[in-house]
Amino acid sequence: MKTAFAIFLGTLLASSAAFATTYVRVEKDGTKTYSDRPLPGGQPIDLKPAQTYSAPPSSIGSGGPVTEGADPSPFRYDGCALSPRNDETFHSPESVTLSLISSPSLRPGDRVHILVDGAEVGTGPSVSISNPDRGAHTVNANITDPAGQVLCTATSTFHVQRPTLESPARQRPPRPNPPKPTPH
Repeated sequence: MKTAFAIFLGTLLASSAAFATTYVRVEKDGTKTYSDRPLPGGQPIDLKPAQTYSAPPSSIGSGGPVTEGADPSPFRYDGCALSPRNDETFHSPESVTLSLISSPSLRPGDRVHILVDGAEVGTGPSVSISNPDRGAHTVNANITDPAGQVLCTATSTFHVQRPTLESPARQRPPRPNPPKPTPH
């Protein structure tokens, strides 16, 4: 551990004085001591310069091929969720309201497309469908930017139950009690 620290310290010292001479002394226990000043019993050593990297110039902000009004980094929504929740069940509804909530909120220019069972039913964050058929319905919602690129997608399935006269859950009305015979 001391050796690693000593090497780190020596490297740090060597990098701070790039052209200074570095000295090393090996102690009796094998540890090395580095210094930028001569040490009793130490020897000068040649350190190679540290490896460096120079990034290529960025085209952003340098007049490169960035188009006017274009966002340099592609925008993505953190998430979006549909209402009704997945597997929510409605009993004989007159209408069902479908809503898409996004995080962050919808940006100006972005559009929401809501599809039920593959058919588009609206292009806003909320749409209501009247008298949905009974059964399971799959809702897909997408947020697209003005160029048509999909930025967020959510899927949900809701169920509509409509009991009929033949439904086992239907309660039959109670039969009236038969009249009691009257004595003559």
